[in-house]
Amino acid sequence: MYHEFFGLKEPAFSIAVNPRYLFMSDQHREALAHLLYGIQNGGFVMLTGEVGTGKTTIVRCLLEQLPDNTDIAIILNPTANAPELLSTICDELGVSYIDDELTVKNLTDALNVFLLNNHRKGRKTVLLIDEAQLLRVPVLEQIRLLTNLETTTEKLLQIMLVGQPELKKLLARPALRQLSQRITARFHLEALTPAETKAYIHHRLKIAGLPDHQRPFSDNIIREIHSFSGGIPRLINVLCERLLLGAYAQNQHVIDKRIFAAAAKEVAGTATQEEEKIAAARTSWHALLVGVLALVMAGVWFLLPDDPSNPALPTAEAQAQIAPSITSSSAISASSAAVVVEALPPASSVVAMATRDMVAAQLVLFDYLAITIDDRMNPCLSSVTANYSCEKARLSSWDELKDVNRPGLMTLATDDKKWVYLLVVGLSENYLLVIENGVEKIVPWSDVAPVWTGDFVYVWSRPQGFDKSLQLGDKSDLVTWVAEQFARLDQQPAPLTRQFFTEKLKKRVELFQRTQNILPDGVIGAQTLRRLNEVLGVDKLLVPLDEQKIPALLESQVTDSQGL
Repeated sequence: MYHEFFGLKEPAFSIAVNPRYLFMSDQHREALAHLLYGIQNGGFVMLTGEVGTGKTTIVRCLLEQLPDNTDIAIILNPTANAPELLSTICDELGVSYIDDELTVKNLTDALNVFLLNNHRKGRKTVLLIDEAQLLRVPVLEQIRLLTNLETTTEKLLQIMLVGQPELKKLLARPALRQLSQRITARFHLEALTPAETKAYIHHRLKIAGLPDHQRPFSDNIIREIHSFSGGIPRLINVLCERLLLGAYAQNQHVIDKRIFAAAAKEVAGTATQEEEKIAAARTSWHALLVGVLALVMAGVWFLLPDDPSNPALPTAEAQAQIAPSITSSSAISASSAAVVVEALPPASSVVAMATRDMVAAQLVLFDYLAITIDDRMNPCLSSVTANYSCEKARLSSWDELKDVNRPGLMTLATDDKKWVYLLVVGLSENYLLVIENGVEKIVPWSDVAPVWTGDFVYVWSRPQGFDKSLQLGDKSDLVTWVAEQFARLDQQPAPLTRQFFTEKLKKRVELFQRTQNILPDGVIGAQTLRRLNEVLGVDKLLVPLDEQKIPALLESQVTDSQGL
């Protein structure tokens, strides 16, 4: 998509949290210093900021700098009552308690015993609560009581509250004045300044590999971006993504005011009445055209005599050329026209775009991925020696296909119960991007789902020596390799560990898993490794399709198939 057009190695403005794109402004560094000071001195520390200002970035940096002798409990859903929250804290820290006696006293006593034992072992304990503005007043008061346990020199539990600006208002209530007085460090993240916005955009483009001769954003456009986004990094990402896509669609390497206006309007979710009228007229015209074509074709079938020797009767090849254009058009037509089209004999379908030769299909997949293999008679077997692995997954839904996020071969079932293989290279909510005879084509998901067996073969870069999951206490060269990948991800000069799977590496894995919506168990399995490959840009991923542009692309696809 657009990143290749601009010479980027990967999309530069994905909203997914990626430590490689970490941008630390002066205020981010100051916030980190405040929080580190507060953690070291005990009690409460608080970080607030609007949505998308970089609170997660600060938290990640903070966790990376905590000492090895630190145990941390991270609470991501603080809407529970006091007993439920206390039991969750105990679960995070591995504190034993009696399930049948979930009272505040029993849970607090169990937690206090754990904190005392941790202190005797020379270990620190930290509680991090995200979205803390959702906490109820009684629960916050209970959390305050947890800090009452202390020695003559330090608190046994350090608590960090992270939340939106409403958290400051919450703690300003008279009922919580004791807690507010115990906050030893607090920092509120503001939006980026115009200068920081410029540095932020250039930083992300540089990390994504922007060539020196490319400069898609002028200073004037960056000022417009800052004005529109208010300096909120997440909004900057969304807008810049749309701007680059818009420039790509217009075949322009520099964003102008016209492209900016269209992208800003799209991001803001607004449209003028005139544009809505034009869009409605275009949809009605297209539906009318498809309906007329369908009626004409239906008339042809009924009026012509049923005589194969009649030269006026379309041949099977001609029927196969006509039918796909009507079928594709129905995907973007009005429902009434689609009903007429569905009544036509289905001379062609998505199955016809696939191949029956499994080896040939695998070779096309490897060619698409630009992976060189030695044995072209057994592509998947040969890939093992090239540090790539073929995986055959049994998927049951679109969501599972999206989670794999790799180009691959779908196994489809023909009417005569034979298997064929379709190369899928892109995905959106309702469409697939497939390759047929070297040509990319868009097909509706609804056409593929009924004939898909659920089998999907994809290729990913599988680390050497990975034959089972890695977990705390394991020792191997693969542990070193994984730690090195996280160091690369975090732009750190040295890995967290070598050979031994330590507690610190486990915490880093858990944090990564949380950002990737994976069960945060600290175990390094195939799913975690694949996601690590994704954020490091190792594997080629499915192309994300822009659904708003698909109708126009389908119309162009239909026109091409008709030779108009």
